[in-house]
Amino acid sequence: MIRAVFFDFDGTLYDRDAAIVRMAGEQFEAFRDELTVGKSAFVDRLVALDGHGYGRPQRFHHVLADSLGFDGDLADRLESFFRARFPNQCRISEDALKTLETLRSSGKRLGIITNGPTEWQSRKIEAMGVATLFDAIVISGEEGVEKPDPRIFARALERCGVAPAEAIFVGDHPENDIQGAKAAGLTPVWKRMPYWQAPPGVLQIDQISDILPIVLERVGSPRC
Repeated sequence: MIRAVFFDFDGTLYDRDAAIVRMAGEQFEAFRDELTVGKSAFVDRLVALDGHGYGRPQRFHHVLADSLGFDGDLADRLESFFRARFPNQCRISEDALKTLETLRSSGKRLGIITNGPTEWQSRKIEAMGVATLFDAIVISGEEGVEKPDPRIFARALERCGVAPAEAIFVGDHPENDIQGAKAAGLTPVWKRMPYWQAPPGVLQIDQISDILPIVLERVGSPRC
């Protein structure tokens, strides 16, 4: 019996790429008079540097400045603008929110297991307004260990009081999420992404609500 459902955060509970596109557009409009490139070039370059949340070099707005030809002072201001406003661009879909509420009302324990700095990840989760739906929010920056290390999954399981065999983990990254969860003994479920190669032999979903038959009805399942 499945007693708990754990989720990756970035790219799984919200569309990271769409949030970056919105953020880049907002930045461009705010700094339009100081930028020497068009909106499309600015947005495309920022999205590429973000790398679906995995290309995060230190001070990536300075990398952006080097590639698009503007100075370090502007890069600093763009970075500050991004850090102040990006959490508000992280918007959970109606499908995902309703699924969390359904799971919660059915008595399932819910958790987030996410890699990243504690303050940054916490701000995004709080801005999304979903923190109270979760029994455990486990952030690598606070734990000192990150996915795919099985220890971070074990800590989430312990905080929810469930065994690995009683839990599933939903994520988008084939190694950090799927292989990590599998190594920790959870049942992994891959949220399909066109830019990652499908991990072999695991359940796959297109949207978060696709997990409901797996967790609640236990009849049928998305294809592997």
